Amino acid sequence: MVSSLRLPTLTSLFCPSFSRRSTVSLRRRLHLRPHLVAGFSAQSAASSPPETEDQVDKKKSSRVQDRENTDRVITPRSQDFNAWYLDVIANAELADYGPVRGTMVIRPYGYAIWEAIQEYLNVKFKETGHSNMYFPQFIPYSFIEKEASHVEGFSPELALVTIGGGKELEEKLVVRPTSETIVNHMFTQWIHSYRDLPLMINQWANVTRWEMRTKPFVRTLEFLWQEGHTAHATPDEAEKEAQQMIDVYTKFAYEQAAIPVIAGRKSKVETFAGADKTYTIEAMMGDRKALQAGTSHNLGQNFSRAFVTQFTDENGQRQHVWQTSWAISTRFVGGIIMTHGDDAGLMLPPRIAPIQVVIVPIWRKADEKTGVLNAASSVAEILKAAGLKVKLDDADQRTPGWKFNFWEMKGVPLRIEIGPRDVSSGSVVISRRDVPGKQGKVFGISMEPSILEAYVKDRLDEIQFSLLQRAISFRDSNIVDVSSYEELKEAISLGKWARGPWSASDADELRVKEETGATIRCFPFEQPQGTKICLMTGNPAKEVVIFAKSY
Repeated sequence: MVSSLRLPTLTSLFCPSFSRRSTVSLRRRLHLRPHLVAGFSAQSAASSPPETEDQVDKKKSSRVQDRENTDRVITPRSQDFNAWYLDVIANAELADYGPVRGTMVIRPYGYAIWEAIQEYLNVKFKETGHSNMYFPQFIPYSFIEKEASHVEGFSPELALVTIGGGKELEEKLVVRPTSETIVNHMFTQWIHSYRDLPLMINQWANVTRWEMRTKPFVRTLEFLWQEGHTAHATPDEAEKEAQQMIDVYTKFAYEQAAIPVIAGRKSKVETFAGADKTYTIEAMMGDRKALQAGTSHNLGQNFSRAFVTQFTDENGQRQHVWQTSWAISTRFVGGIIMTHGDDAGLMLPPRIAPIQVVIVPIWRKADEKTGVLNAASSVAEILKAAGLKVKLDDADQRTPGWKFNFWEMKGVPLRIEIGPRDVSSGSVVISRRDVPGKQGKVFGISMEPSILEAYVKDRLDEIQFSLLQRAISFRDSNIVDVSSYEELKEAISLGKWARGPWSASDADELRVKEETGATIRCFPFEQPQGTKICLMTGNPAKEVVIFAKSY
């Protein structure tokens, strides 16, 4: 039996914009256009490559209609950002709602994006000396109670198991909200001497937090993540580790996800429950809200003192270890959607795209089909041999126009079109997802392997760079430097991020949150030079801070 310390009401489980009404509305839109969800309509499936001029004309008309239908099914971002987000998730087949309110089922295409994140980070974790392992998801409630600030911070979100095997348990079990407590319990058994340090591990796992307001990928009752945990002999080693891992996350965000995060330190109010310091990467979404995309915590000795996790140092003295923990979750998938997507759907950076190139063969007559398909298969093999992720869409139940729109919606960075004339000329047509229309289409690219491979790889690199630069430009144009509380309030009211000097109290920070809905996202690592005066108190300040509304 699973219970919660604070059970949500049925109507408040999802955020207001993600209510039952909007969910039903979303379903209705999808049902009205079933060719855009799993189980495509028989009418669409009945379309086959035409063989007569009349059928060619019908095909052209069908392409136009397909495009119109696709455009209408996704709510424009500028009209309703949340509805757009839900439409993209549904139509791009990233996830669906689970049977338990607030949960989601991650579909193969959405999970493939998460796998791309895993693949990159796994390498980086091992390069920095960490090993993967796994801890149980059931944690004795007494473990959570050992660290006072930890239990206070997590109690409202805990899911508890009270019955097992038909009998009431002697001690309640917590379904893993995070693993600092059980990790320390085991570290206490594994760490005895300074020779056992540092101990650095990571686990890929699921987490349960009984969230009151949920949003697919961004905030759900259960989500996937990695959580790293380390133990060190000195505070300097722990601090170096915490900063090293936020640097790993920052590099991933910029170089792989093309998201220009701002890295910095959390305020005391926003620091992780049980940590001395929390470092964060903050990303600006397409609606200008902030997304906390990854965190790294210097836990000091808070957990090691609570669990008596000690070691004998080189002088024979017993010492408590110094610890860190750090994590990125499937929330990052939501960040990718909201950073790069447009009215046509997803727009994926090539380095994390499950499919980097889609090939669409086009023919009009039956006697053209074999030659076009052979050429398309050859191109696919050339690019796969070059290490690229390629999809050959050779299904003849769909029109080329339908395929164009479908793969645009799925965010595939490059599309290659091959028709009879292209076969004759030994060339292909290549279209970029990030540059719509004719401007992003190039004709006459040779099928010769070395030329084609080089061209495609160069274009993918250009798309990766372009998406990052576009996101940087959007971010920078929506950050306002402020020097007073009135300026801060004005910036927040306009949906901007406010950046200004800060040395005010925790109470002042909470006042800003209550009056504007904005919180301190971080004290950025990159700080401007010169004298600073606190925007709130008029007193000297050492750092600037960023306020913003957030997810």
